Amino acid sequence: MPSRSTADAIDARLLLALNADPRAATVALAEQTGVSRNTAQARLARWSETGALARFERTVTPDFLGYPLRAFVLTNVKQRLLREVAAALAEVPEIVEVHGLSGVADLLVQVVARDADDLYRIAGQILGIRGVKRTNTALVMRNLVDFRLTPLIERLAADG
Repeated sequence: MPSRSTADAIDARLLLALNADPRAATVALAEQTGVSRNTAQARLARWSETGALARFERTVTPDFLGYPLRAFVLTNVKQRLLREVAAALAEVPEIVEVHGLSGVADLLVQVVARDADDLYRIAGQILGIRGVKRTNTALVMRNLVDFRLTPLIERLAADG
């Protein structure tokens, strides 16, 4: 199979089947999508090797774990200490995601907390990391659109 860096219509059909049943066997995915078992297996293997298919982790809501409060912390850092700051952020269990940004802030840090006092503690912990210059915390009031890729996969499947 030729090396490709982007998905095609066959990939999209397999991804939609995998989204519908993440535990489906390769044979079942092949049958659902109309491709051979070998094709399905080769695609799945390639996705794993290239990192196109991220690790499988069931989505658990932070609320269920006792962390109903979510916030985004815009963080400005000393650029030469960015690697150290990222490593320190990774050690804070309540930090669930960090993105490097361009623009008004250097990092977008997603945080979960038990309550306002807990958020205050976590924000202080972030600000106390060597290399962090300043932070600006925004509380999530409501989730309006969940993270999703299915509409893009459906478009790719339809275009193919």
